[in-house]
Amino acid sequence: MEGGGVGEKPLRRIAEAFEGLAEAANCKTASMEVAPFSRACSHVSVLFGCLGIAFKFAEMDYVAKVEDLSKASNSISTLHSLLELDIQQDSVRQAGSHSRNLLRVKRGLDMVKILFEQILVTDGNSLRDPASKAYAKVFAPHHGWAIRKAVAAGMYALPTKAQLLRKLNEDEASAKIQMECYIRTSAPVIVYIEELFNSRQLGIDW
Repeated sequence: MEGGGVGEKPLRRIAEAFEGLAEAANCKTASMEVAPFSRACSHVSVLFGCLGIAFKFAEMDYVAKVEDLSKASNSISTLHSLLELDIQQDSVRQAGSHSRNLLRVKRGLDMVKILFEQILVTDGNSLRDPASKAYAKVFAPHHGWAIRKAVAAGMYALPTKAQLLRKLNEDEASAKIQMECYIRTSAPVIVYIEELFNSRQLGIDW
């Protein structure tokens, strides 16, 4: 995925989708549904594609995991049910389990959130520092030396901020609004997923 087509506004699609999820995450009486969650997450895939080779591994992994959750939504209605089903089958930590994939998708959302936060507070046109900080905080602790080295090398091929915004069909002012919206609305969604795992003593650092 290489960004938006003519007139498309991927950042706005993401921001709008996560506004709906944030409402669900903040509602204490209802469980978040798998279908709208996976739909919203699918919009984020375009951002990994726009970042080039440094995050190619993340794009491929993220897209596959979101696709799994999307298929799961045909038979599993809520994220709560998804986790409970894997607990019953003792498959939470198994490779390819829906729970494991949900945790990986959560990390992708977290990385984009931190990337946006860093872009907004970093002067200049380079994305290397914001992207490096986001990767170091979210993905690096879970990656071996070889992947970390490949990502570090790929950071030199990142687009500039201006190039990224062009791919997303935004200018600096409009992008700032959409990034701030995603930062604000993704936070409760990320916390909601973390609490799903932590409340069941499953942890999130695996």
